[in-house]
Amino acid sequence: VSPGLLGRTWDRPCEPACRRGRVEERNAEKPEPVAICRLKRVAADNKEDIRSRLPKPAKQKNGKRIACIGSGPASLTVARDLAPLGYTVTVFDQDPRAGGMIWSQIPRFRLPMEVIDEEVGYILDLGVEFRPGARIDSLKKVMAEGYDAIFVGSGAPRGRDLDIPGRKEAAARIHIGIDWLSNVSFGHIDKIGKRVVVLGGGNTAMDCCRTSRRLGGEDVKVIVRSGFEEMKASPWEKEDAIHEGIPILNFLVPKAFTHEDGKLTGVTFEKVRAEYDAKGRRNLVPTGEPDPHFECDDVLVAVGQENAFPWIERDIGLQFDRHGMPVVDKVTMQSTLPNIFFGGDAAFGPKNIIWAVAHGHDAAVSIDKLLNGEDIRERPAPGVTLISQKMGIHE
Repeated sequence: VSPGLLGRTWDRPCEPACRRGRVEERNAEKPEPVAICRLKRVAADNKEDIRSRLPKPAKQKNGKRIACIGSGPASLTVARDLAPLGYTVTVFDQDPRAGGMIWSQIPRFRLPMEVIDEEVGYILDLGVEFRPGARIDSLKKVMAEGYDAIFVGSGAPRGRDLDIPGRKEAAARIHIGIDWLSNVSFGHIDKIGKRVVVLGGGNTAMDCCRTSRRLGGEDVKVIVRSGFEEMKASPWEKEDAIHEGIPILNFLVPKAFTHEDGKLTGVTFEKVRAEYDAKGRRNLVPTGEPDPHFECDDVLVAVGQENAFPWIERDIGLQFDRHGMPVVDKVTMQSTLPNIFFGGDAAFGPKNIIWAVAHGHDAAVSIDKLLNGEDIRERPAPGVTLISQKMGIHE
């Protein structure tokens, strides 16, 4: 599914575990895994017309209706697996285009729109109905429409904020990272101040700092509470930011936003160091050094994402855990309501695109088995998807 998209955005969790690195340990100074991510991109960018090799729309519908809430990678994978088998799949999204966060939050310099349109188009062309601008405010209402199964792939749409002094007073120039990236994608934002501080050490922070550079930021800094090696951003994302002249400053915890007459003037930090206990758990301990202060015109807060399910009523029989997350089976992706499934960030919190695709494949298998009266816990062999089971791997 979507090799051009994954080849540009995937954070490559398989590469550190690749056996090739162990094979080359004795032959190379720095053993390298198979570059599967780059290979996907090269194959996708240099392919010929592949439409004859793709799954075909079903010649006959089977009478079963599936609703996918959200049009991100997980939902699109469910649609891609089920539509060729005769299921009527409807994908709902509040945005005007399909793709979810891959088009609304990933910058265009990393993922061109033509790649998204092409690969999403292959899926929608399977007879999938896409309803843009359809914001779902009640799962109970969707259930009342009589769908045989519902897949929730609504992502983790809420960025975490920082509740520190000065946040409210300087709010006009302090932005939540994922919301800011979405506004850039929508064309609502096309410039930023010359001095920008990005708070956070994940891939969203890297997207924020590099996008800031392209929108006029001249003095852009990434400031992180952890050490460089502990940052959640992929190594190549950090390398790309540094290559563009963006410094990454570590072991600095934001303490306060400074402001004057309601205008942001900068951020004050506390310098910390990492200490580890006997069990290897890290604690950040103040060093006692003077608090550094960085002047800036804008701050982008990219310190994590959270799930939000205000549209799922709590009286429909669907259980949530103490963190407000739905109780989901990690194998079948089934919730405590048998015909409702979750996947991607909506299932277990923010992770990455390839996991969302895997969740979509697993949920599609479960939905197909459920609606055919089979045991959904009987799973296909690893690496076998619903399409490869039903159509034959070479068809």
